[in-house]
Amino acid sequence: MGMNSLQDIVRAEDGAYLRDLGRAFGGALLFSLPLLMTMEMWALGFAAEPVRRLLFRLAALPVLFGLAHYAGFSARRGLLNNALDTLTALAVGFITATALLLIFNVLDASSPASAVGQVSLQAVPAALGALAARRQLSSDPNEGDEDQASYPGELFLMLAGALYFALNLAPTEEMRLIAYLTTPLGALGVLAVSVVLLHLIVFEAGFAGQEEAETPLRAFLDFTLPGYALCLLSSLAMLWVFGGADGHGVQSLAANAVILAFPASIGAAAARLLV
Repeated sequence: MGMNSLQDIVRAEDGAYLRDLGRAFGGALLFSLPLLMTMEMWALGFAAEPVRRLLFRLAALPVLFGLAHYAGFSARRGLLNNALDTLTALAVGFITATALLLIFNVLDASSPASAVGQVSLQAVPAALGALAARRQLSSDPNEGDEDQASYPGELFLMLAGALYFALNLAPTEEMRLIAYLTTPLGALGVLAVSVVLLHLIVFEAGFAGQEEAETPLRAFLDFTLPGYALCLLSSLAMLWVFGGADGHGVQSLAANAVILAFPASIGAAAARLLV
């Protein structure tokens, strides 16, 4: 192979990586903008307990790594490439969050530690968007490895979708107000609607292994029940991280979890479309 051919290959690879990086920034902006413009998230960046913020960031790493494997903003695969994509997505998330928080003039400039807390919290949803960018922003709708996911991989994608939607709404006061106003019977109604919508979307979306589910009952047992359980767990985790579980009794906490699990279930069901 001649020198010119090698140079052409290098230029093509560099161009493809720059394109992927551009998509990553676009995905980061698309996914993180709602939270970057949410007042509660500005405050939680420095007001939330440090231990909870730390656990949130640590728990985000395996989720980001999994998204790098199943979606990712580049076509490269393998443990090393997935790890590099995860780190790159985090860098993109930090840059995006820092730039926009500076533009919005909401960073706490008087305390560097608070500013770092604000940015690092907002960087997680931005990194999620960066890793989903290839599926969201590519001109090829089939680009991505979701169809190759195993059954546990499909459940992971549902978890990622649930976490993203729960993350967007858990910090808001409106979510807690809805839970406060909802009666026990209303909460049961929300739970039922969540399960029905999750089942309908999952059964119609054609998840991996769906062709083996010959009946709606099989899809309900394979995806809907475990999927909704993941939604509830995601909701409880996000409520705990953002202080929404503090000071609540069992009934009140259950109501908050069920209300938050409603959008989380939509996110879980649509995860294949999102990433």
